[in-house]
Order: sequence, then structure tokens, then C-alpha cells
Amino acid sequence: MHAFEMISAVLWLGNISFEVIDDENHVQPVANEAVTNAASLMGCSAHDLMLALSMHRIHAGEDEVSKRFSIQQAIDTRDALAKFIYGSLFGWVVDRINTSLAMGKQHTCRSINILDIYGFESFKSNGFEQFCINYANERLQQHFNRHLLKLEQEGYELDGIDWRKVQFEDNQDCLDLIEQRPIGLIALLDEESNFPKATDLTFANKVKEHLKTNSCLKGERGSVFSIKHYAGEVLYSTSGFLEKNRDLLHTDIIQLLSSCQSELLQLFTCRVLNQFQKSSLPTKFAVPDVQRQSVATKFKGQLFQLMRQLENTSPHFIRCIKPNNQKLPGVFEKDLVLKQLQCCGILEVVRISRAGYPTRMTHQDFTERYAVLLLAHNLPRDPLSTSVAILQQFRIHPEMFQVGHTKVYLRAGQIAAMEEVRKQVIQGTLEVQKCFRGHRVRRYFRELKRSVITFQSFARGEIGRRQYDVLMKSKEEEDCKKLDERLVAVVQIQSAMRGHLSRRHFCSLQNWKKTIIANKQNGGRNISATKDSPCEVLPSTLEELQRRVHRAETALEQKEKENAALKQQLKEIENRLSEYEAKASSMEMWQKQMASLQAKLALAKSLGSASSRSYGSTRSLSVGTGGSASVNYDDSDAESVQEGGGGFLAVSQLVKEFEQQKQRFEGETTRIGHLKTRSATLEAAEELKKLKAHFSEWKEDFKDRLREARMKLRKSEQHPKEKRRQKRTWWGREQVFSALNNSSYLLGGIKWHNK
Repeated sequence: MHAFEMISAVLWLGNISFEVIDDENHVQPVANEAVTNAASLMGCSAHDLMLALSMHRIHAGEDEVSKRFSIQQAIDTRDALAKFIYGSLFGWVVDRINTSLAMGKQHTCRSINILDIYGFESFKSNGFEQFCINYANERLQQHFNRHLLKLEQEGYELDGIDWRKVQFEDNQDCLDLIEQRPIGLIALLDEESNFPKATDLTFANKVKEHLKTNSCLKGERGSVFSIKHYAGEVLYSTSGFLEKNRDLLHTDIIQLLSSCQSELLQLFTCRVLNQFQKSSLPTKFAVPDVQRQSVATKFKGQLFQLMRQLENTSPHFIRCIKPNNQKLPGVFEKDLVLKQLQCCGILEVVRISRAGYPTRMTHQDFTERYAVLLLAHNLPRDPLSTSVAILQQFRIHPEMFQVGHTKVYLRAGQIAAMEEVRKQVIQGTLEVQKCFRGHRVRRYFRELKRSVITFQSFARGEIGRRQYDVLMKSKEEEDCKKLDERLVAVVQIQSAMRGHLSRRHFCSLQNWKKTIIANKQNGGRNISATKDSPCEVLPSTLEELQRRVHRAETALEQKEKENAALKQQLKEIENRLSEYEAKASSMEMWQKQMASLQAKLALAKSLGSASSRSYGSTRSLSVGTGGSASVNYDDSDAESVQEGGGGFLAVSQLVKEFEQQKQRFEGETTRIGHLKTRSATLEAAEELKKLKAHFSEWKEDFKDRLREARMKLRKSEQHPKEKRRQKRTWWGREQVFSALNNSSYLLGGIKWHNK
């Protein structure tokens, strides 16, 4: 809101007019709505505003002298006040915008700035404003030439590439004419502005006198001179140069602004007072009428500051060309456009761009970006060699690139082709990586899924087993609870029945006692009658009592039977469990004994097979585990064996029978041992008893037959030929008898450990 008030005040100040009040051409503002509105917006009185615009008070020692303005001085003072308010307001708005957009030092980053400046101006009458505008354009043209022409070619030469220098028109002489110190246009203008009696004509003469040797300046008659700018020659009139360069704010204007009620005007005044040097005058508003810097010097400093900021950026230039001077659409003047292109240096820039290398990259950046296009075994180590190898790999024509000491220079269009190939290579690499990553992730997922399923199966199994254990425990607890409830019910029934019987017996005793007492009271007269006649009891009562007694006895008997059955069942289960454990241990011991007997039975088998051998053959019989012995037979023994009544043949048959029965008993024992369920317990016990009985019968029969076989062998010793071989085969016969004895011993050693 305050900003719009200041803008309105500037507009009303421009509408203030002046009138002459005396013969000396002294003026005062016309008291109209422009003065009233401007004073109201500024926050001061209209009278104070009119005094500040019409006179100037000068302090001479302790005296104060008032001097009225002429018409031109009053207009300049009015315009200076309006310019001050507008310029201060513009700076204040910019500061507020920058403050609100500031991010702080810790958030500094790159930015894009746009500089839109007024173009080159050349009119019929050119004054101080056109001079400043054209000076700014000269400085920007110098920046343009430096970056696109001078620095470009200097970079080529410093990097050692083959380059033919392109000549261009430099405007440094024109800038020296304007900026050079102590003799330059701005320096001479400031010098003349400080002289009270200096005029625009004296300034023009001084410029012509001191700068006539410069080729860019051309003196004219009167207060006119011309400057040869890069865009053409411009004729300037020095009229108003000194006054506009001063642009002073008098003491009365400063006092007026300080007394205004507007906060913005007070802020603007404080800034101006801080910029001025303090005077030794006693008044608090004692400031000099001349500022520290003139308008031209201040403009030059701001322009230099802008150039320093542009030097720290990467500039991109946009040239605006006027198609015609009449500013008409659709009209194109070739000569005018060509002249602008020549003056602005566009043609030189085009020549340098065509002959130069717009794309340039350092060897390190070029290698990092395009080294992926080389084969791994062809990759050099240093960046320069790598850059050359990349260019050779792409088969780029030598005229389309140059390799400098630090950079690679490429003509237009080459980098686009390399980028396309690089894009294809990277895209293929990404596809391969995508497929590999997908395969790896899918494999990991399958393994993870398999692991999860395995873990879940184990977890479900563990949970199921725990639940089964809990259910079994709960079922056992429930069974025990039911059994306890039954026992409690039985005990309660028994207690109730015993109580009922006791009460009935007690009642009978009471009745009998009462009867005795009554008989005593009657003097014994009815004793005999009482004894003879029983106590009268109601039939219905007696039947009811008998039924109750019968039901109670029946229930008690049933509960006692159930209790006894449960106890007997529990005892049988415990006995069966102990029997099963004993049977399992005995079966294991029996299997061990049977395994040891297998080795000993080899002796009997050997005896059976020895009967078919010829004389002179030897046979080793293993008796027990004590070793082996050899039994020798000759041809004469065959007759003895035949005469012996088939003793050896009987032994062989006994051995075979023993082996068959052993296998049968082992099979039956193993089958019975596997019957461990409760339902097959009684059946297994019965079969085991039958097997024991059968084994005992066979054992006794086998012993008898074994004894008969031994007798046959002893009878064979009485043969006539046996006497001739006694000395030769005595050891063999002893071995046969020993084997028979061992077989008998082994049969006797088979015992059942289950009682």
C-alpha cells in the first residue's frame, strides 16, 4: 500500500507547474490539486512542499540566506525529487524481493540470470541519457567480443591446436575515450560539474581540446561532438549534461523528506544521510549540496559491478536485429540488417563458429564419458591416449576434430553421433543388467520360498506334536478325573448306605429299649406275650426299606466291581509292560546266543560233508571259538565209513535239521517280539508259551537222536580194519566225538530267560 502511495506521489509531482512572480524570473509552484495531492501522499504540508520547490536556503556562517529559483532550477529540483523517490522505491522493492527469495549461504546453488538491457540509441538530438545508454552497450559489446572472439581464439592458441586467427573490430578505443582517467569524457564531465561557473559550452570545448587526438571523437561547432560507436557514429549535444550529471538534492529537499510522516520517505532519507559525509554545520540536516559521486560516475561503477558478475557466469548471447527503422511489420531492409550484423560482430562470430570447434571437452571428461565404447584390452592408461583411441574407434575424419594439450575439440555434429552410439551401448548394458538382476532375484526368491516352506513344515510339525501332547495329557487328566469322580460317588453311596443302616439299627435298638421299659412298667405281665408276638411294622414301609436296601447293595456291589476291575486292569497293564520289557531283553540275549551258535554249528556241517571225501583229503573243523583242527582220511577209510552203519550220514542229517529248526525258531521269536501293541499282548503271550513247549519237545528228541548217532560212531570203531588205523586217525575220531559233544552242549545251552 505504501509503495503505491509513493508511485502516486511521483506522478503528481510531475504535474506540478510553476508561475513567474517578479521581473527577475523567480517562480513559485501553482497552488492546485497536484501540489495538494502530492503533499498529502508524502505526508507533509503543501506550503512546505511549495517552499522546497521554489527557493534554496544557504548557510553563510551563522546567517541564513534564501535564494529563489528560476523556472529551470525549479523544474530541475522538482524532477530531482521525483527521481529520488522513484529510484529509492525501486531499490527498496528489489531489496524486499531479494530478501524474501534468499536461501542463505548454506543453500547456495546454481542460478540462471537474464539481463535485458536497452539497445543502442541514435536520435536527431542525443543528450546525457543516450550517452549513458550507448556507453553501457559499448561495455556489453566488449564483453561479447571478449568471450566469443578474443577468448575463443586465445583458448585455441594456448591449447596448441592448428588455428588461423580471425580478425575483428575491437571497440576498446571507444571505451578508453569514455572511461580513461584522468582525461576521459566521464572524468572531464565530473570535473566541470564541480565548477560553479561551468556551463555546457565550456564542457564541450574542454572535451574537444583534450580528446581531439582520439580517433573515436569528432568535434563539431558549438556544444556538439560526435562519438564513433561500434554501431555507428552518434552526435551528442552537451545541453543539460552538467545539471543532469549533478542531480543534486538540496538541503531544503532533505529537510522536507525527513519531516514527512511517510515511513518509506523517512527510510529513504536515512539511507541518503548515511551515504553523505557529515558536515561541520551545527544543524542536524547539515549535508553538502554536492554528492560524493556524480550520476555518470555512479553509473560507471554500477556497470563495472555488472561486468564483474557477468564474468563469473557462463554467458549465452541473444542479439536483437531491427528489420527497419520505421518499426513496421513485414518490412525488411537488407542494408540496415547487414549494417547491424557488421557493427555487432555477428559476421565475425559466424566465421569463428564455422572455422572453430563449438564442442570442446577436457581429456578427463571425454575419457570418462566415452571410454565405455572401447574394448577392455585396448584401453590406454592416460586420458590423452584414451581420447585419441576413442576418436579412432569412431573413425572420425581428422578435419572434424583436433586434440589439444588439455581438451578435445570437435566440429558441429560429431558429438551427436558419439552420443547416439553411447546411448545404444548403455541401453544394451542396461538390458543385460536387467536380465541378470531379474534372474538373480528370481533365484533368490525361489530359494527363499523353499526355505520358508521347509521352515513352515517343521514349525507345523512341532506345533502338531505339541498339540498332540497337550491333547493326550488333557485326555489322561480327564480320565483320571472321571475315575476320581466315580470313586467319590462310590464312597458317598457307601457312606449314605452305612449311615442309613446305622440309623435303622439305632431305631431298632431304641424301639427294643422302649419295649423293655414298657414291659417292666406293666410288671412283667405282658412279657411272655411281647416275646411271643413280633413288633408290628407296616408292610408298605418294610417293602420300601427293602427296595432301598436292595438298590443300595446293588449299586455298592457294582461300584466295587468297577473299582476292582479298574485296579485289576491297571495291574495287568503294569505286569504286561514289565513282561514285555523282560521279553524284549531275553529276545535280545537269545539272538546274541543264536549268533554265537552259528559259528559253532559249522563243525557239524563239516562232519556231514566229510563223509563224501576220498582218503587223503583233509578237513578243518572249528570247534567253538578255540581254533581249528585237521581230520585226515585215506581211501581205506571209505569201507569203514560204509560199515559204520551210516554214522557220518546221520550226523550230517542232524546238522541240517538243527540249522532248519534254528532258523524257524528265530523267525517265530522275531515275529512275536514285534507284537508290542496292547491288542495283541495276550495272543503274543500264548504263542510264546506254545513256542517254548515245542522247542522243549524238539530239544529232547534231538538229544536222543544225537545220542544214537554217537553210539553208531562208537560201534564203527569195532570193525577189523579200524584197528589198523587207530594210530593214524585217532586224532580225527576225537575231533568227530568232540564235535558231537559240542553240538549236544550247544543244544543244552539254549535256554529261555523268560519265566
